[in-house]
Amino acid sequence: MNILDHISLGVPAIDAARRFYDPVMASLGLSCLAANGAFAAYGKDAVQFLVMVPADGDDFTRGNGTHVAFQAETPANVDHFHAASLKAGGMCAGKPGPRPDYPAADVYAGFVIDPFGHKLEAIHNGFAA
Repeated sequence: MNILDHISLGVPAIDAARRFYDPVMASLGLSCLAANGAFAAYGKDAVQFLVMVPADGDDFTRGNGTHVAFQAETPANVDHFHAASLKAGGMCAGKPGPRPDYPAADVYAGFVIDPFGHKLEAIHNGFAA
């Protein structure tokens, strides 16, 4: 059983978020399963990740030290995630490659910062492997 139902990140506008997240999520075999002016929800068979305009009407903020790690089926998926993120306006926060300092063996990961300042990771052989 997964211990999380879903994860969401705040964004200033859904249309801007979708320009980044639609191709980035597609690089991992995920798609937008539902969307409106307040949110876009991504997953494979069920929603697990959302970007949302804050419901309280205040500006979104990002969490310093917070990041979201997406499970990648192969190291090539990590490479595609990283490349798609950069092409869609993200910034490199750690090139794809082996992560020998991680507690699991044979971990391959890459990090990006989305256009809204959120840190994202694609990881193969991470904790969920």
